[in-house]
Amino acid sequence: MSVMRWSKLLSSRRIRSDGSVEPQIQDEPPLRTDFQRDADRILFSPAFRRLKDKTQVFPLPENDLIHSRLTHSNEVAVIGRSLGFAVGREIAARHGEDPNRSWAQDCADVVCAACLSHDIGNPPFGHSGEDAIGRYFRGDGAQALLRSAGLSERQLLDLTRFEGNAQGFRILTRLHDEPRFGMRLTAATLAAFSKYPRESGDDLADPQVVFLKKPGFFQSERTVFSTVAEEVGLLPGVGPGLRFARHPLAYLVEAADDIAYCILDLEDGLRLQLVPRQKGLLALRAVAEKAPHFAPPEDDETNDVVEYLRARAIKQLLIETQQAFMDCEASILAGTFQKGLLDCVPSAQLLRSIRGLSETYCYSSRAVLEIELAGYRLLGELLAELVPAAVKTASDRCQHEHKLLRLLPRIPDETTAYDRVLR
Repeated sequence: MSVMRWSKLLSSRRIRSDGSVEPQIQDEPPLRTDFQRDADRILFSPAFRRLKDKTQVFPLPENDLIHSRLTHSNEVAVIGRSLGFAVGREIAARHGEDPNRSWAQDCADVVCAACLSHDIGNPPFGHSGEDAIGRYFRGDGAQALLRSAGLSERQLLDLTRFEGNAQGFRILTRLHDEPRFGMRLTAATLAAFSKYPRESGDDLADPQVVFLKKPGFFQSERTVFSTVAEEVGLLPGVGPGLRFARHPLAYLVEAADDIAYCILDLEDGLRLQLVPRQKGLLALRAVAEKAPHFAPPEDDETNDVVEYLRARAIKQLLIETQQAFMDCEASILAGTFQKGLLDCVPSAQLLRSIRGLSETYCYSSRAVLEIELAGYRLLGELLAELVPAAVKTASDRCQHEHKLLRLLPRIPDETTAYDRVLR
């Protein structure tokens, strides 16, 4: 049976936006590892800084302690780094990997970089924004326009089933610093970032397999993803289209994100007094009290107890997630593991209870619903103005359409209509 190999999965070769592998040149003393350089490139990118203006759950909060996408991404990276370090240490001990390589540090750095960028492609208003974009492109007018422009069926699906993870892969590999081959991250970081290693198409979807639920790259990045998959040795999927087994460290990235939003969204809900205090504290305590050396503050009327329970709950989930990964490592490397790691931890049911509180009191709060509905309508109206202008070439656009496109980054007319719409 074919299995993925850790020595190949942690490839530090850099991938360019055209799908080529960058030549390795060592012309100066290394100040950082290749994977630490990935994290720095992401952290300093304009796309990452834009996350500060995107809400995590609660819109435009007056309380500056509430999470934005930027603070959420930084916290996911810290959780992911801890998971990567713990798993990397176990990998080296279990497999007797190259003793001259710091497996724990490399795994920590790859997961940290992938976690930093995990939301970088999310549109405004999160999943509601994705739905708004897809709904516009599924409309009769947009369909007629795009079919007349010659888009293929899978290209149309990239738009009608718009997915923020695929947009994130596009940003990391192409849109940032595009004239110079994109961000040029390592193959390991790009593969660990890729939560859904498949192209668009209902013939590839499988809701029972966690990494086949959604597309993870657009047709425009198909060649780039193929290079990444080959470089790290992802196992190809059986059946039509381009699909692969998930990179093992992508499970840690997903778990870090799930831990962060599950625990920290509830903390935000408690701070904003949306979640009934005793219900929230009891839900957090049920996980936190299983952590080593649990000793909560006596006064549960302050935010100190919330912060303590949050910290201990995350600690316990780190312990359980690392153990779940090592227990399932054989099936993960064989590409047959089909669930998320948090579905396998002892606290899985407790986490579902915490998510239930957030769904009831946070995600369905009036303020959240109002901004999502307004954003849904706004995105549809913007696309109705911009997409017809982008599909046309410069000679066919009216003066109003030229002005519209001046508000966006330059869209080269020599590209296809599909590429211009994706810009």
